Amino acid sequence: MRRHWRAVAACFVTAVFAWGFGFYGQSVYLSELHRLWGWSSFLIGSATTTFYLSGALLVTRVHLVIARFGPRMVLIGGSLLMGSGAVLFCRSSTPWQLYVAALVMACGWVCTTMAAISTTLALWFDRQRALAISLALNGASAAGFLAALSRRHGLSVAVAETALGLLAVLIPLVVFGMGARSPGSSGLASSDVRPDPRPGYKRASEALRDWHLWSVALPFALVLAAQVGFLVHLVALLRPRLGASGAASAVAAAAIAAMLGRIGLGFVIDRLDQRRISAASFASQAIGLGLILTFPASPGVLYVASCLFGLSVGNVIPLPSLIIQREFAARSFGLVVGLSAGIGQVTFAFGPALLGLIRDLAGDYAPALIVCIALELVAAAMVVSCRARFREFFNYFSIHSPSLTLLTRRLRHR
Repeated sequence: MRRHWRAVAACFVTAVFAWGFGFYGQSVYLSELHRLWGWSSFLIGSATTTFYLSGALLVTRVHLVIARFGPRMVLIGGSLLMGSGAVLFCRSSTPWQLYVAALVMACGWVCTTMAAISTTLALWFDRQRALAISLALNGASAAGFLAALSRRHGLSVAVAETALGLLAVLIPLVVFGMGARSPGSSGLASSDVRPDPRPGYKRASEALRDWHLWSVALPFALVLAAQVGFLVHLVALLRPRLGASGAASAVAAAAIAAMLGRIGLGFVIDRLDQRRISAASFASQAIGLGLILTFPASPGVLYVASCLFGLSVGNVIPLPSLIIQREFAARSFGLVVGLSAGIGQVTFAFGPALLGLIRDLAGDYAPALIVCIALELVAAAMVVSCRARFREFFNYFSIHSPSLTLLTRRLRHR
């Protein structure tokens, strides 16, 4: 059992590394590279979009890579690629270098983020998997350090020093904390041997044809597009209003709020309706964005809004995995998590570039915030109503189409 929680600790540090450079770091890169080179928000945001979109093409296969090479090699190798790509990204002096660095970071990102961590911990945990994933992904919330470090030491120095420091902690923890073999090979985290009535798939094509997968993936994809786009532009949005120090403090406050939100929810999420909790998280993000839009000149409101938005950021990341664990067969967990992450990443990959384009065309961030609010509210409605609406759709058409009768019966059994 001790090794189980050492695996959680290793995944926690991995999440700090991945989200620090690959998620929260994107906001710092955009602001600093725009200041240093005068590049447009759209250009830098497009490099971030390349990073996320490239990762989306790979993330659906991460469960197979973990099965082939083991979680230790995947987490360590991914962290090395992530650190190298981050150093290249922040030291880019021409636009083409941004895109090369983005591709390197993408390879590291898919091996160190939600799909990889969830699949890894599924090897160790069954009944306490929700708590383990929530605790491990708190590392994502502890990753909002780059803004403050770059302000003190400069972006290039801050990224290089932090990468070396995290690798010095991460590699020994993964090597000695996880052991030479994963427990999946000995069945320690195997699921119940009884037949599982929940939907399960052997191939990605089979899963993608099922509405149940899309009822999870699509609403989270929409909200992540708004969330990622907003966070990438957060420093650039707040810097003219709060100054460099204030913007860095707001990002750090959002990260702390995300960690507190995830810790608090992690201990009770197994007893709650996870779809309704997801909808509430999306709505709270919309409220935070609305406060920024309504009170742009009030520093106090901007800090409160950043914390409110961050409180939900901490929950949006693990919730898809927890819903999938509850609603899908255990044998398909890695496949469905990877597909959900890939669908989300394809969608939110365009968030930074889209918001950058809207900002460049409008001259300020107000229209971009309105778009984000709309996406959040649509996602909140979809995540709680999608299943029932799809069932009604199939039930109605099965009356008029005998060919759908068998499919309808299958849905009722679910």
